[in-house]
Amino acid sequence: MSAQKADIGVIGLAVMGQNLVLNMERNGFTVAVYNRTTATMQAFVEAHPGKKLLPATTLEEFVARLERPRKILLMVKAGKPVDAVLSQLVPLLEPGDIVMDGGNSYFLDTERRGRELEPKGILYMGVGVSGGEEGALWGPSIMPGGPEEAWQAVRPILEAIAARAPEDGKPCVTYLGRGGAGHYVKMVHNGIEYGDMQLIAEAYDILRRILGLEAPQLAQIFDEWNRGELDSYLIQITAQIFRKVDPETGRPLVDLVLDKAKQKGTGKWTSQNAMDIGAPIPTIDSAVSARIISSLKEERVAASQVLPGGVQEGFSGDRDALIQQVRQALYASKISAYAQGMAMLRTARQEYGYGYDLGEIAAIWRAGCIIRARFLNKITAAFRRNPELTNLLLDDSFRDEVAERLPGWRQVVQTAVGQGVPVPAFSASLAYYDSYRSERLPANLIQAQRDFFGAHTYERVDKPGSFHTDWEA
Repeated sequence: MSAQKADIGVIGLAVMGQNLVLNMERNGFTVAVYNRTTATMQAFVEAHPGKKLLPATTLEEFVARLERPRKILLMVKAGKPVDAVLSQLVPLLEPGDIVMDGGNSYFLDTERRGRELEPKGILYMGVGVSGGEEGALWGPSIMPGGPEEAWQAVRPILEAIAARAPEDGKPCVTYLGRGGAGHYVKMVHNGIEYGDMQLIAEAYDILRRILGLEAPQLAQIFDEWNRGELDSYLIQITAQIFRKVDPETGRPLVDLVLDKAKQKGTGKWTSQNAMDIGAPIPTIDSAVSARIISSLKEERVAASQVLPGGVQEGFSGDRDALIQQVRQALYASKISAYAQGMAMLRTARQEYGYGYDLGEIAAIWRAGCIIRARFLNKITAAFRRNPELTNLLLDDSFRDEVAERLPGWRQVVQTAVGQGVPVPAFSASLAYYDSYRSERLPANLIQAQRDFFGAHTYERVDKPGSFHTDWEA
């Protein structure tokens, strides 16, 4: 066996794992590689001759190839596969060794694993990685959490492979705090991603169904939007999608894609946890529900034949004005969605004792990740101006931007509802804004109802204490 030692080892050589290995190697690190299926590992190494890769056919050989303290990145499927790998790997490790889970693990699983490994002296980190296959290769956004001493040990590697923000060249990685903080932030990132994608899809649906715009026209519109305040990775790729032509039929490929959206669970986890900690995120909730209802394709086809509601007369207003209003509604809804996500992170910081900085989170999302966008610089600036900002909507800059677009935002929701086009995320985003700005909500009636049928008591606006009333007396 060669005496050469690796700076870091990667277990799991699917595309994301392979690309992260190549990223590390390109940045000067020697990487030990192991995969449960040996043939996959061998094929990967053979495909990259001359690279500083140390192959291992067993976990024992893999561990022996690593410099102490060992630094290991797991790139395996979340859930039971992570526990299965750990059960085989941990007995081979020593106190001070570092294990990083780079998959989309549920943050409470990461917390549990960290607690289990702590008595053994193994430092366990949950590391969120966003950017897809391309990001993994050329620079992802990285969200690490776990013991701070582990972060300091792996920091040079993670900073070297992370994306660089175009504005200041800073690496898109920062230490987020103890336990499952990294995977928690990645979960909320993915929830925001769900909301962002649903909002874009609804904008597309309005322009397609109400105005009858075809893919080439939509590509031009989204290209224009991407040159302004909506400048982002998702808007950019949406324009590219509209330009793709199916070589078999000559039709826009997007028109041939089945309208059943799938999910891997992180959006659902975001909604579930938001309920647990009392953080309202209606845009993300609506996006998760929209994916679920999209999966009911056969039911929807059948329902379309019998349920009335489609508007036949079409749109008779100013088409160009509506396009601009959709742009305004999309941006204002995006602000609302991010306000919800950042407020959830703020609540979780207190709930779980995480130590992250909200401005730093927005900063590391500026490049590499799926939700990278120009306006994340504004979010970072908002939290720099006021680190205690409770909600992005209260920042002067965002308040003014929403106020400017509010009439168009309302008009788009009204038009869509009037035309029978579902806009759950646009509607939820606007409802969140209107609810948050309301001094008084009808929850007083709900409390009265709860007290009526369940004696749950209520508080009063005119004096302190809890009260119960016999409402039928």
